[in-house]
Amino acid sequence: MGFTLAIVGRPNVGKSTLFNRLLEQRKAIVDDVSGVTRDRQYGISDWNGKSFNVIDTGGFVHGSEDVFEKEIAKQVLIAVEEADAIVFMVDAGTGITHLDEEMANVLRKSIKPVFLTVNKVDNNDRMLDATEFYSMGFEQVYFIASASGSGTGELLDAVADLIPEEKKDEEGTDELPKFAIIGQPNVGKSSLLNALVGQERTIVSDIAGTTRDTIHTHYNLFQKEFILIDTAGIRRKARVHEDLEFYSVIRAIKAVDEADVCLLLIDAEKGMTAQDLNIFSLAAKKGKGILLLVNKWDLVAKETNTARDYEIELKKRLAPFSDVPVLFISVVEKTRIFKAMETALEVFENRKRRVPTSKLNDVMLKAVQAHHAPVVRGHAIKIKFVTQLPTAVPSFAFFCNFPDDIKTPYRNYLENQLRKNFELSGVPVRLFFRKK
Repeated sequence: MGFTLAIVGRPNVGKSTLFNRLLEQRKAIVDDVSGVTRDRQYGISDWNGKSFNVIDTGGFVHGSEDVFEKEIAKQVLIAVEEADAIVFMVDAGTGITHLDEEMANVLRKSIKPVFLTVNKVDNNDRMLDATEFYSMGFEQVYFIASASGSGTGELLDAVADLIPEEKKDEEGTDELPKFAIIGQPNVGKSSLLNALVGQERTIVSDIAGTTRDTIHTHYNLFQKEFILIDTAGIRRKARVHEDLEFYSVIRAIKAVDEADVCLLLIDAEKGMTAQDLNIFSLAAKKGKGILLLVNKWDLVAKETNTARDYEIELKKRLAPFSDVPVLFISVVEKTRIFKAMETALEVFENRKRRVPTSKLNDVMLKAVQAHHAPVVRGHAIKIKFVTQLPTAVPSFAFFCNFPDDIKTPYRNYLENQLRKNFELSGVPVRLFFRKK
């Protein structure tokens, strides 16, 4: 999952439309006006059984023509340096422009794979016009229409060929747990790392964006040993118009890929924001263990049951994956920060948990008997056998007569039964239904 694909190109060539198609959701705003995408968009795409990160590099705030070209060149350089492969998008409707040429000059110097992708090729005339892009000298040229999806399959096949097969889970017992401290800028990620190790390992300041890189720290105190990864804050708004902002996002996403458990820090006073939910769902989609740490709890005015009510509200927002440990901490006062590490180790163990097949069937078949799946088209759905799959994320296969007819409410019921009977707190659970 560490493979990153960056989509670059001048404004208004359809980068965000392709990005939405790869993610199979309408995440990036799409408009005919150039420069709509100003934030860095990121997500996960799957193709041919392989997953990879996708980054939509977006446009820039308008400046003079020269500033504009300079900014585009900078962004391409960053994408080239940090991503594993580049989709260079151009527009068949307008042909080759001087901005395309500027980008091409930068990309030709790269040793990274570059896929020249000619967008808006949606009829034969456009296909004929699009052949002029061969003159740009790129080996791999793809003609697509990202609005309709035409041609995107061939492009994705080529990208998937670059991604190595994921190794089957061979988790060595000597491998140390890796915990990534993630969250928005300025929630106290670096302060938490420093408080845990008892030294100024990272620079801490009130200025958001102080941490630019991912920092690995080997923790070996109080009979506990693991790797802590402090990441740069993942923000949604590009409030700070700096090149380093883009580096930070890519590296933070790669740190999540590398980690076993993500410690998501949120600010107690601000609460769970839309961007915190975005980071949470990113970690969950990647199958990482998650622990929610509500920092700066010392600054919150408290009454009876304040923490309980706060946790209930948090979990409502996290639904349906709400089986996540929540700890209220204060990094400044060192309140519950070591308890946070103990809980992170428990989540790590939960993620590695293997349930014996006999015990799994004993428990889950009783749950099925207690609450049968709804009848679909006159067919009674019968689940005959359950087994855990040998994957890094706890995954369970249910063998039944009509696997395609299991609806989401019943799937949620089965997941809740698994969580109730086996310790899986803080871990995404994957359910598969197969034909018996």
